[in-house]
Amino acid sequence: MVRDDIEETAADSLEGHFLIAMPALDAEPFNRTVIYVCAHSPNGAMGFIINKPQHVSFPELLTQLGIVESEDDIRLPGGGREVSVCMGGPVERGRGFVLHSDDYDSESTVSVAERISLTPTLDILKAISQGIGPRTAIMALGYSGWAPGQLEGEIAANGWLTCKADLSIVFDSKLEDKYGRALALLGVDAAFLTSEAGHA
Repeated sequence: MVRDDIEETAADSLEGHFLIAMPALDAEPFNRTVIYVCAHSPNGAMGFIINKPQHVSFPELLTQLGIVESEDDIRLPGGGREVSVCMGGPVERGRGFVLHSDDYDSESTVSVAERISLTPTLDILKAISQGIGPRTAIMALGYSGWAPGQLEGEIAANGWLTCKADLSIVFDSKLEDKYGRALALLGVDAAFLTSEAGHA
């Protein structure tokens, strides 16, 4: 019996999945969001909004944090200047987290799912600025969190659609395309979901 419960919990986990906001979630910060879920268990859930930009570029952020003296000092690899800085959620908005490909590892790096890891320290920003960081990455300021049972209740109330995450969407620098692309994974057209459809 215990074994069945454990297996059922693991099977029901949304770690490594997308949460795609339904029209019922029409208030900020979650309207039209795509969230990558990093942790989900009976103790609650945690993830990052990956399609809402912060009004600061990655090179500007590195300069503000004093990691480099100026943007000219940044030696980013190909595509590195396209690392997106997102509003990850309403919790701890002053704290930064980097979701990235699993080709970078440090003492603080945590494996989240297959081929994707999370590092919440400045070390990875320094590595990226020096051209020795992960192949692909996205930075989130703050995170989204749910108490035990809260996310399950929101899904049951038609607040979210869920599907297995596509890493090409996670790391895409075109944030405005992610909502439609995530819905397309389920064969859903965003125009048929939005409460604003049909209004100019």
